[in-house]
Amino acid sequence: MAKCLKNIAPVPPEGLFLLGILPVTARRALEKEKIDSLDKLCGYSEAEILQMNGFGRNSMKRLKLYMENHQVCFSSHPDAD
Repeated sequence: MAKCLKNIAPVPPEGLFLLGILPVTARRALEKEKIDSLDKLCGYSEAEILQMNGFGRNSMKRLKLYMENHQVCFSSHPDAD
């Protein structure tokens, strides 16, 4: 009988982070900032992500739902600007 493996979230291949979740323009905006994992995404505030060229309100709604389903959230730090 096979041993049970722990649930391990695989790291997506380059360029495939949030594929099927966000439109390509929003994914490219994240890639430009080298955001390629939920861990890195959590280091940003919602306002910082929305300021990225190519990222709009609809993309944010989809992203927040995805993050909620994976039990992660944005950083609560205020904008440094």
